[in-house]
Amino acid sequence: MIGNPAYPTYQVFLAVGISALICAIIMPFFIRLMKHEGVGQQIRADGPQRHLIKQGTPTMGGVIILLSVVLTCALLADWTSDLILAVLATLVTGSLGLLDDIESVAHHRSLGLTPSQKMIGLILISVVFCLCAVNICNIDPAIRFPGGGSIDLGVLTTDFHIGETNIRVPWLYVLFVFLLMAGMSNSVNLTDGLDGLAGGCVLVVMLMMAMVAFSYDEVNLAIFAASISGACVGFLWYNSYPASIFMGDTGSLAMGAAFAALAVLTRTEICSLVMGGIFIIEALSVIIQVISFKATGKRVFLMAPLHHHFEKKGWSETKVVIRFWIVSAAFAALGFALYFQLA
Repeated sequence: MIGNPAYPTYQVFLAVGISALICAIIMPFFIRLMKHEGVGQQIRADGPQRHLIKQGTPTMGGVIILLSVVLTCALLADWTSDLILAVLATLVTGSLGLLDDIESVAHHRSLGLTPSQKMIGLILISVVFCLCAVNICNIDPAIRFPGGGSIDLGVLTTDFHIGETNIRVPWLYVLFVFLLMAGMSNSVNLTDGLDGLAGGCVLVVMLMMAMVAFSYDEVNLAIFAASISGACVGFLWYNSYPASIFMGDTGSLAMGAAFAALAVLTRTEICSLVMGGIFIIEALSVIIQVISFKATGKRVFLMAPLHHHFEKKGWSETKVVIRFWIVSAAFAALGFALYFQLA
């Protein structure tokens, strides 16, 4: 560990800077490697026509984001059970996204793994994460609401004995964590459709999560969240319009999983839904569009996810991105304020 642990705020801010520096230094080499190997993004044929020029832009930048996070945590944090679990959940979900990216590039199509294959992967990851959180990190299987209310999701719990080891399986909480982790991963993935959009929104949200973890006296988780923000800073230098690289599903799925993992480990699941409001809105826009078209044959939005709707209305890509950043910051601040209303 570097730095002075006697000043934990220093450690957290240092994590932002170190992670940003690592990502910014390594990314140009990774971009050249991806260009040399011909690894480029496949663009949706039914998307905005101006996006077709992005065809072939290097992707899988999430690999360097994750590398920056791991190296920063190795330098600054103590590897507590909570931190190990959060990092592993992020890396495994990122690996699922990497498989999706490789499949997409190999077959020259915008879609990689099938939805069922992704869902199976997310089910396995979220269930294992939840069981480890409850049995190793002693997370209470309950969700708390601002104002003092709470719901005990451990009422349906089964104990399994393996030798002298007792494993608690709170079925309702397992289901909730799956919905949270799979929902956040897919929501961030849907948001990753414009240059700098997902990276900027994740940056803001993770800064707030770092503040939550720090106030919760989980300095190592705060360093983890701060290192993700820093990596997004370094990434945005190359991902800002016009992007030189995309994070791919490797990055977007991993960032969503990291967000959900932090929410569970800091007991702020409900507040996290507010903080990540922009991701929720993007996902809802797709759900509403699909339901409306199947039920009535009409579309609610010009195109989904929502950021494409505003593009179709004539907004420039940079205007959409900056305004979504602003909305994301507002949601993140509101969620952070609600955090202090938890019992």
